[in-house]
Amino acid sequence: MATEAAKAAAAPAAEAPKKKSKWLLFIVIGLVLVGGGVGGWLAFKPKAEGATTAPEKKVEKGKPLAAPIYYKYDPAFVVNFGGEGSARYLQVMVETMTRDPAVAEIIKNNEPAVRNDLVLLFSSQDNPTLLSAEGKEKLRQSTLEVIRKVVAAEGGDSKAVENVYFTSFVIQ
Repeated sequence: MATEAAKAAAAPAAEAPKKKSKWLLFIVIGLVLVGGGVGGWLAFKPKAEGATTAPEKKVEKGKPLAAPIYYKYDPAFVVNFGGEGSARYLQVMVETMTRDPAVAEIIKNNEPAVRNDLVLLFSSQDNPTLLSAEGKEKLRQSTLEVIRKVVAAEGGDSKAVENVYFTSFVIQ
């Protein structure tokens, strides 16, 4: 019996390491499954719109844009156009936009030169051109070029004149 008692005492001691190793095995398998699930989710999750699969590079954002400075040509431009026998009138309010205070000052100080060139431009138009949206857009681009030309002639950065807006446009 002594041998049976020794075997019975040794049996629980031998089972204890087996139970611990089983639990350890279950924990390791569980961690692998959870880790694999998270890894799989990260690999196949929907990409944000515009995202690429290439490694992301941190792009340094430029300085925020300065506040726009608008210069309003006041009074409105009023010109007659259309040639002989078909005299028509155009009244247009023009505003120039820049972000450079120095360029805004050049525009302001050279308003007579800009007004002269714009009067010549506006009075050279014809009715069919001014009635179409494409014609108005082409005139707006030409107006921007005229203003940039005057700014450049005065030593300013012509590209700093970003845009021109017609805030009122009347044909009669």
